[in-house]
Amino acid sequence: MTPRQRGAVWRRLRQQSAAVASAAILLALVLLALAAPLLAALAGQDPTTYHDDLIDSARGGVPLGPYGGISGDHWLGVEPGTGRDMFARLLYGARISLLIALGATAVQVVIGLAVGLAAGLGHRLADQVLSRFTEVLAALPMLVIAISLTAIVPADFPRPLLLVLVIGLLGWFGTSRIVRARTLAMKKLDHVAAARLGGSGPLRVARRELLPALAAPVITYAAVLVPGNIVVEASLSFLGIGVKPPTASWGQMLSTATVWFRADPMYVLLPAGCLLLTVLAFTVLGDAVRTALDPRERSRLRVGTHSARTGRSADAAREKEAAV
Repeated sequence: MTPRQRGAVWRRLRQQSAAVASAAILLALVLLALAAPLLAALAGQDPTTYHDDLIDSARGGVPLGPYGGISGDHWLGVEPGTGRDMFARLLYGARISLLIALGATAVQVVIGLAVGLAAGLGHRLADQVLSRFTEVLAALPMLVIAISLTAIVPADFPRPLLLVLVIGLLGWFGTSRIVRARTLAMKKLDHVAAARLGGSGPLRVARRELLPALAAPVITYAAVLVPGNIVVEASLSFLGIGVKPPTASWGQMLSTATVWFRADPMYVLLPAGCLLLTVLAFTVLGDAVRTALDPRERSRLRVGTHSARTGRSADAAREKEAAV
């Protein structure tokens, strides 16, 4: 992508208020996650210290005070049953959830690019073998494999890294299919065919002729993958096979929050709200990136909307004439 093309993409993105708002929300979340130790220290709290004096043991561990124990010392209240500070746990949970989602997306993109390019540029036999291999792996139940891997892997293996590998290794199939389809279409173009006839090897052709053109669809698809990976991490942690306590993640917090919904709704609403806001922001930004990288998509949407309005107007006119 040339500097001029990048400038055009940035201009299109800035023109979309929803994209700007989503980018601002994601930037704020990333900064909060990076500054989690500093902000937690500023509040005088940390994500692992228990505060038994802030929970009502007679009621099963419900936080004392309104709205989950919100106070000047605990800005978002405390966790039921343990009294750990919710503000600190949400900040540290954002670090884990975003790190796993972004790391898994990077693994998916790298593997998908490699397999898709190999299938698209390889001979017919290589294409068929890699395509069948991809289809077989895509049909496997990810949840069952994830549970099996977490049972096999030693307990001292870093669980966030394990989740990155599991989600990444089991989710690259969509990227591979997109790259393969684009590669099969582009390798028939004159400049790609000329490079191949000129003696350039597959790696050189992929690096110089194909990767620049594949950047737009891959970036667009990666932006869509991130919110999905956040949900997958939350689901795995919710089922108890993800991040283990005392490490905080939004999914792990939700997994323990379900039993407290009636007694302390804030414990459910806070991580669920953060998760929903992040997924929504990534989804909106991914759609905006897609239309910014491919202006024809926006034109097709406008044409489709105009055609639908024209069709409705024509139908209304015919109904009016028939009534007369």
